[in-house]
This record gives sequence, structure tokens and C-alpha cells, in this order.
Amino acid sequence: MIVYTLKCQNEHAFEGWFASSTAFDDQAATGKLVCPMCSSTTIIKAPMAPAVAGTKKGALQADELKKMRQFMTGMRKYVEKNADYVGKEFPEEARKIHYGEADPRHIYGETTLEEATELVEEGIDIAALPPDLDEEAN
Repeated sequence: MIVYTLKCQNEHAFEGWFASSTAFDDQAATGKLVCPMCSSTTIIKAPMAPAVAGTKKGALQADELKKMRQFMTGMRKYVEKNADYVGKEFPEEARKIHYGEADPRHIYGETTLEEATELVEEGIDIAALPPDLDEEAN
């Protein structure tokens, strides 16, 4: 779909959605386009500013990526500081806590995708821990 800003002979501006540029041309030539404000059938495409790639967008994306990285790093550090690392015993420990066989506490560890899926299907709340981005950079 292509969205054009259109104008009638009375300078009313409105949007039109077309399957292609030729669809616009065909509808304009046959008088099928009508201004919704004055019913004029003399419709043209309004000049549109081209989308120009600039540094602002790149800088914004870089800033957003930096914030996301900081958030993920902070979240990981918070979990590491406030939860017990149980390693590969994570699925078993999560079940024990969920079913009241162990004292409630925050834990983190390692699991396979299959084991994580089984935990979720059992109704056990889990979440993936963001990767250690500093470790991956080395």
C-alpha cells in the first residue's frame, strides 16, 4: 500500500491509500477520487518531503541501545546480588519452591528451553535473565 497526501482544487488536503502509483493515476483519470470536504473531483498528489536518512536517527538509535544495555546489565546485577545461584539445579529448585518443598527465595540458574517450557506449563513463574553483555564483549 502507498499513502499519498492529496489535494483538491480548493486546497483541501487529505490522505489516500492506493495499491500502487498506477492505481492513483487510474482513479484520478476516471474522476473516482473525491475530496471529502467539498466533493471536488480534481485531485492531485500534494508535494511530500522525502525521507532522508540523517545522523539524528542514528544517534537516537545508539542512545536507545545504550539505555537498553544499561538496563539489562543493571537487571542482571540486581538478580545476581539478590538471588541464590543454583546452577543446573534450577528446574528442580524452582519446582521445590513452587510446591512448598523448600523455603521461598529468589533463585537463578541454568535450564534448557525444554525444561523452561515444562516449568511454565506447570504454572511456575520464570523469566530469562538477560545475557552478561560485558562477558560477551570479551
